[in-house]
Amino acid sequence: MPTRMNAIIGLGLLIPSVAATNSPLQTRLDDGLALTPQMGWNTYNHYNCFPNEAIVRSNAQALVDLGLDSLGYRTVTIDCGWSVADRLADGSLTWNETLFPSGFPKIGQYLHDLELLFGVYGDSGIKLCGSPPDNVGSLDHEEQDAKTFAEWEADSLKYDNCYSDEATNFPNVNYQPSTSPQPRFEIMSRALQAQDRPMLFQVCEWGIDFPANWAPALGHSWRIGNDIIPAWRAIFRTLNQAVPQTSYAGPGQWPDLDMLMVGNGVFSQAEEQTHFSLWAILKSPLTIGAALKDDTTAISKGSLQVLTNEDVIAFNQDKLGVSASLRRRWSDEGFEVWSGPLEGGKTVAAVINWRNESRDLTLDLPDVGLQSAGVLRDVWGEAMERGVRTSYTARVEGHGTMLVELDETTPAGEYSTALFGRKNGQGTSFQSIYALTTSANYGITINFAQPVSSATNITLRTSASKQTYSTEIPASAHQVTLQAPLIAGSNNTITVWHHQTAIDSVQVTPPNGTYYPGAKFILHGDAKQVTCGEGFCQPVGSKIGNLAANSTAHAVIAASSSGSKYVELDYINNEVALDSAWGWGANSRNLTLAVNGGLPVRLEVPLSGRHSELFGPGQGWWDTGSLGVLTSGWKDGENEVVIGNVGGEKGFQALAPDFVGMRIYD
Repeated sequence: MPTRMNAIIGLGLLIPSVAATNSPLQTRLDDGLALTPQMGWNTYNHYNCFPNEAIVRSNAQALVDLGLDSLGYRTVTIDCGWSVADRLADGSLTWNETLFPSGFPKIGQYLHDLELLFGVYGDSGIKLCGSPPDNVGSLDHEEQDAKTFAEWEADSLKYDNCYSDEATNFPNVNYQPSTSPQPRFEIMSRALQAQDRPMLFQVCEWGIDFPANWAPALGHSWRIGNDIIPAWRAIFRTLNQAVPQTSYAGPGQWPDLDMLMVGNGVFSQAEEQTHFSLWAILKSPLTIGAALKDDTTAISKGSLQVLTNEDVIAFNQDKLGVSASLRRRWSDEGFEVWSGPLEGGKTVAAVINWRNESRDLTLDLPDVGLQSAGVLRDVWGEAMERGVRTSYTARVEGHGTMLVELDETTPAGEYSTALFGRKNGQGTSFQSIYALTTSANYGITINFAQPVSSATNITLRTSASKQTYSTEIPASAHQVTLQAPLIAGSNNTITVWHHQTAIDSVQVTPPNGTYYPGAKFILHGDAKQVTCGEGFCQPVGSKIGNLAANSTAHAVIAASSSGSKYVELDYINNEVALDSAWGWGANSRNLTLAVNGGLPVRLEVPLSGRHSELFGPGQGWWDTGSLGVLTSGWKDGENEVVIGNVGGEKGFQALAPDFVGMRIYD
């Protein structure tokens, strides 16, 4: 069951995380295959459904000649267009002899002789995708076809979903089928497992029935959504769909964001870096979809540099197998942060620049759960810094990404005297203190290097106030905690005076915040309160729907101090872009929050649904996601807060996501 955002209060800081879950991985097909995401090359993105033997042989040879095979790109898959309309007399599949004169067994042998793997393509319907010209599918022939693939010594099967819904007369594509595609994929999964030859199974039903909930038990990867298209907007759309699925990734089970467009001449090099970086750290299979080498085309040097970046590949192939997740998004400013853990206690973080202009962007380490890094490696910036405290700033190209690996790290909220402290007369001053929100309610814990010898007073001041805060420290105490104010940002200072015992570190703990459920808001226009099924719309069991440009939810909320407040919004969005994936569809909805009549802060929230939009409970519209945003204009006392969809009529979704509630950190 989906949960509200995990507000992890470790050693002092709320760590943002979107659509997090504490649920274990789904039961998976545990056969030792795909312990890291599969890598390879596929005919489709460049050659569409018109492959031939010369294309496959030349590109396979290029994998070897360019050294891509040694980096892990080893599976060569012949996608749609390889077969014919009719089966052989014995009912078995065959290849198009005009396009593949040597035959599939010989092509498989050729690939194996190059020490590559042979990937075949099939369909759970009566025809392959790309028909006409008609290519026969595997529906009702699964056992026979699995045996044929094994006889051809295939190493993997990509299994598609066209011409598959009998109840609606087998249309080419049906995004609203009469029944779930799951049973058809189960049949082929069993058939493959019955063969003597291990074959990696790639479930490709386009995210119609939220396959993350069932595909791991059947195969080794599953397509999370519709096809990637040769347009930059496809990257944002795909990432929005990935957000609620990142926790499903793990050894042997990988959410597939679709094949790579790197090298197809549709993206700038910075865009290719972003595309490759995010696919890698989200643990998607890395399948090259460009022409590496044929009679007329060769991949560019720049694209090859992207595909062969060993650091990025290492992030993807990291044996811990944990996907990065969306940590924060600034829709108005056009950037966002993703991050995840790596083997050996390391962390990877990506800051995406959605604007098409070069600019300096800052990664605040606390946004990814860290306070400092002994070593930071900027992969695309080709830079390394040591002793990074709280923040790292770098120039990021338009549509580019700052991709960093962080090592020798400390947890967010922990400030050692050695790294952050400085003697200041009779006291110690700590610099680069980060605060997620403006509040007078931060806990400041002072940890002494040794027990205090005798009872004494200690005084503290922060840069957020001229007031001093004092308390008595009892004899033999190791630490003492005071409450003091901080201002949102990374430039706070904490100074501690009158301490005779050396300070080892300080820890900063944010306020717990106060939760305001949607039921406490006053509705205007067409907005309406909806009760959800038991255990859903967490944490309150209800939501507000029909939030449009002229339909809002208002509440009066008391704050203990003025300034900028971090607000965590619980929302529900399962507006899955299937039909609209070829055009404007972004898998997002527009949500705005305004305080005391000020300019609204806008968030394009991603999907939160963790169930099928067709067959799941509430059709996925009962699954809560969370996203935090810093809002200005708060005052000490009562504040008017308005949740709505300002700008929804101007190119965004006309309806906001459903609103569950919000937590104010004050």
